[in-house]
Amino acid sequence: MIVLSEKQVQFIHDDLLRNGIEMEDLRMSLVDHICCVLENEMTEDDQFEEFYTRIIPRFYHRNLEEIQEETKLVLTFKNYYAMKNVMIRSGAFTAICFTAGTLFKLMHWPGAGVLIIASILVFCFLFLPILFLFKTREVDLRSQKTIVAVATIFGFLFGMSTLFKLMHWPYANVLWLSCLGILLLVFLPLYFFTGIRIKETKVNTIISSILILVAGGMLFALTALRNSKWSDETQSLSNERVLATVSFAGELTSADSTLKVTLLTNKCNEVCTQIDALKKALIQSLPKEHRGLSEAKICRIYASDLNQSDKVLFTNAQQPVKELIAIKKGLNEISILAKEAKVDAEKLFNTADGYRFNDKTGPIEPWETLNFMYTSFSMVLQNLNMLKLQIKLVELAL
Repeated sequence: MIVLSEKQVQFIHDDLLRNGIEMEDLRMSLVDHICCVLENEMTEDDQFEEFYTRIIPRFYHRNLEEIQEETKLVLTFKNYYAMKNVMIRSGAFTAICFTAGTLFKLMHWPGAGVLIIASILVFCFLFLPILFLFKTREVDLRSQKTIVAVATIFGFLFGMSTLFKLMHWPYANVLWLSCLGILLLVFLPLYFFTGIRIKETKVNTIISSILILVAGGMLFALTALRNSKWSDETQSLSNERVLATVSFAGELTSADSTLKVTLLTNKCNEVCTQIDALKKALIQSLPKEHRGLSEAKICRIYASDLNQSDKVLFTNAQQPVKELIAIKKGLNEISILAKEAKVDAEKLFNTADGYRFNDKTGPIEPWETLNFMYTSFSMVLQNLNMLKLQIKLVELAL
């Protein structure tokens, strides 16, 4: 066993100091540990400095300074490794759940909303705060800490705006535009002018800034994307015409005091009442600030919303609710009664089941699914209004 001289011990001490081990207690502990390893493994034939150079890489992955950094983190965060483990697990959970939720949403499978919402909440309230704590401890400059803080705020607003958009909550667009503003007007200038001053990071900063600018520009462009204005206007005007026709036909029916009330007219009035109740339920499912608007304005706001009506008209198992089934049953009864009264209404309602997209190789879908599932909210209201108009026309034909 070799015994190191005081000069050799001092050499180890000075080398650790040169390599960034400034904490005295940590440096003395490392000196003691390294001396023990050298004295146990070094032979008389070995050169001290050469053997020391071979042994020292055992104590680090990149450099000696990382030992001091990890020690500071452990002293600062008593549960450092537990927090790091939670951060990694929450990040993996977010990535897996969001990817699965997006796939479920595209395939219209149940559970998509739960997966996406859970991933966003874990990302915003667990992963980002822990990541912020670790990153601020890794950088020393105030400007770098500011960049980390702004990036964290952007990530939080991005997640919240996505959640608000998916849930159709108010102020979703405000959050979305705010996070884009922070990205392009605050984070990007800070990141660019801070990184470009350092020679080692200048090229990477320029390339990263270009990528951020392009990605932010694409996100902003997506914000402005929508269906053709002509298409939206045509659909809205069409629904307004249907509403006006229903109102006009209703006035004609109620104004005709000589019209004999029959079993058919009673059934027509009953189904119209069911349709009005279902429309009311659809409107009551909207956010509070939209419930008091006119039906025409609601159709404009929810012109392309494909999810809102499904929550009311179909169960989690994608089966039509009893109210929609009752309307279909009532339409069939009207067709039978109208035929007895010499009025052919069977083709007018056409409640037969059929193939979606006219694909005869696929399964036969019920009438409720064909006309109301995966359909925009405004089109669902329009279809219900059209049914009511057709019922009124049957009454007028008597």
